[in-house]
Amino acid sequence: MEVENVKALIEAGLSCDYIHVDGDGRHFEATIVSPEFCADAGMVQQHQRVYRVLGEHMKEAIHALSLKTYTPEKWAQQKR
Repeated sequence: MEVENVKALIEAGLSCDYIHVDGDGRHFEATIVSPEFCADAGMVQQHQRVYRVLGEHMKEAIHALSLKTYTPEKWAQQKR
């Protein structure tokens, strides 16, 4: 699977203010900022949301996915 495919799948299932995906075809890293991530939801819940969006691709085409997820508010704090 190509990086652009992973990015497109995430964008199709999740509203993203910012997304960056990198990888080698089997192992990927993604940074995602989404207003759909609840401020009171923990990192695990945010990552589960992304895994649900990717669905069966997580079982077949994507061997490993490292995630950094942020609400827009947390992202703004991170950028300071």
